[in-house]
Amino acid sequence: MWQVGAGGYDILHNHTAGMFRGEYRFGTPLWVLTPIVGGEVTTDGGLYGYGGFALNIYLGDSWVLVPNEAVGLWERGDGKNLGSTIEFRSGAEIDYRFADEQRIGFSFHHISNAGIGKHNPGEEEALVLWSLPFSGP
Repeated sequence: MWQVGAGGYDILHNHTAGMFRGEYRFGTPLWVLTPIVGGEVTTDGGLYGYGGFALNIYLGDSWVLVPNEAVGLWERGDGKNLGSTIEFRSGAEIDYRFADEQRIGFSFHHISNAGIGKHNPGEEEALVLWSLPFSGP
């Protein structure tokens, strides 16, 4: 599944910027976890590439709760100093799933270095998402 999103970066603090995300979710889960890889870019020039795992929790026929965790590499750009190149992302999304498996949803995540750096302010982001199933050759 391909996913794209747009929203706000550092929304609970004073460094708010726009954010865009692209993510790929693999079709074959490892046990019950779906591997994910993706990237985010902020309007302040920040870049974040990550990999991790997601869990699809189906709430009836149309709603899906997707908690997920990832670790990745962060480049600050002209934005907020998160204190480390290595940053961890945790959060969840809630999606409405259409009959053709496309999804539209909302996500909320927290990114921080989990204390591996001296400086660890963290940030919160909220995005609107669109997911499109991918069927390869």
